[in-house]
Amino acid sequence: MSDATERRGQCLCGAVKITAKSASSSAGACHCSMCRRWSGGPLLAVDCGTDIAIEGEDQVKVFDSSAWAERGFCGSCGTHLFYRLKENGQFIVPAGLFENEEGLVFDHQVFIDEKPAFYDFSNETENMTGAEIAAKYGVSI
Repeated sequence: MSDATERRGQCLCGAVKITAKSASSSAGACHCSMCRRWSGGPLLAVDCGTDIAIEGEDQVKVFDSSAWAERGFCGSCGTHLFYRLKENGQFIVPAGLFENEEGLVFDHQVFIDEKPAFYDFSNETENMTGAEIAAKYGVSI
């Protein structure tokens, strides 16, 4: 990630603090049914790679949501903290978790084929279907 920067954030109650050492400046939306159920809408998130420091790790609860990923949340307040790929430990962190969202650019959407008709984003983005994601990352969805 050549456009990486350090970003810090925390859950609602402050029990968990995250420092992403190499957060991308690229933000995206996931429209898959699991992310929509988990977040109440599209998940707006940032790829933070694997260099993450978590303070208050004893408060982090992890849900094994699929064969390839797990989702972390604060056990005290329920704030969504991350989506983590099991194979390489890559963290995808909700954009709203960060203290400063300055410099983020919304430039991609995934599982666009699962996006409900009741909302649209006006930004021009790269859009990928579930099948395209599966082919790109070699997973079966």
